[in-house]
Amino acid sequence: MARFYKRLPFYLFTLLPLCLFSCQEGREAGDLWGQWRQSGTDNRYISFSGSVTLFRDGQGTFVYGKFQHTGDSLFIQCSSIDCLASDTTFVEDAFGLKPFTDIRLKIENLDGDDLILSQGSKTWSYYKY
Repeated sequence: MARFYKRLPFYLFTLLPLCLFSCQEGREAGDLWGQWRQSGTDNRYISFSGSVTLFRDGQGTFVYGKFQHTGDSLFIQCSSIDCLASDTTFVEDAFGLKPFTDIRLKIENLDGDDLILSQGSKTWSYYKY
């Protein structure tokens, strides 16, 4: 029982948002739908559901945004619920995605288990989690 309570924050910050997103109407996320873990890290995740995206880390920090997937382009507009500068820093520094309110990425590869995004000369690789 103590093990359950020790892992309760993990369940609240991973499963609850995923459940909330999965209940959203529409399947606009298409092949992006689900949770993706950044390759080479143990604590950076991006989730897509409906038209909502969630950036989160293993420490419970998270930021929401709206996204649009058009062809090989991905447009993300993040929003800070509490208007905290740390939310902008979290997305721009931890994930390397800029600018916070108008992220434009190219989808280099998207198949069932792999997602490769690029912006200029930067490339990020994710796998389905």
